[in-house]
Amino acid sequence: MSDFNPNIVRNVTPAGVADMSVDVGLRRFMLGVYNKLALGLVVSAALSFLTGSVPAVQVLLFRLTPDGQIQGYTPLGWVVSLAPLGILLMSGFLARNITPRTASLIYWSIVALIGASMGSLLFLYTGVSIFSTFLVTASAFGVLSLIGYTTKKDLTGIGSFLIMGVWGLFIASIVNIWMHSAAIAYIVSGLGVLIFSGLIAYDTQNMKLRYYALSGDEAAMSVATSYGALNLYLDFINLFRFLLMFLGARR
Repeated sequence: MSDFNPNIVRNVTPAGVADMSVDVGLRRFMLGVYNKLALGLVVSAALSFLTGSVPAVQVLLFRLTPDGQIQGYTPLGWVVSLAPLGILLMSGFLARNITPRTASLIYWSIVALIGASMGSLLFLYTGVSIFSTFLVTASAFGVLSLIGYTTKKDLTGIGSFLIMGVWGLFIASIVNIWMHSAAIAYIVSGLGVLIFSGLIAYDTQNMKLRYYALSGDEAAMSVATSYGALNLYLDFINLFRFLLMFLGARR
């Protein structure tokens, strides 16, 4: 088992000292993270298309009106939608002694479940606007991740503030389920775009510094690749969903 801790202190190697441009091992490690992230996005896209387009699968997860409008989730749909949060909470208890295989299983389970639940977006937005928003998100992600990858500024303080902001977004979103306020929804979405944009840069730098902290432990590095891909995947998906509020064309 690897002794990997996803909450490891980040300042083992200062951001200004860790120079990835001359470290082939770091570039290989980050490429592994990005490759896993890219494949995860492909899997999620395929599953969302399946659950949002195939009638036999739609009825398993979504409650639909006779004219095909979505009303909510079925009991199975709620399980699929909420399961990623449960897996994330449980993985926190396993983090100290997690194996590469378990870390990979956690990543792919969350990717598959989120992808399946995102089929609901096909009922709410046009396919063209979903695709165009995905391209905008991918472009923004590339720029923001490059900033985190190359900057010598330590983003620790900013990252801690942004993580607190995520909890604020979560609480505001829960409250708005009962309030049904369009104004609050747009404010939350605007803040979500800003917060997850910052987290993309923060988590990218975090991966760079974690590479140096692990000191060549191959098992821990494998686990870190899965956790790094998971963090960036969640950043990407949340940025995409918040951007849809502004860029998506409603059906």
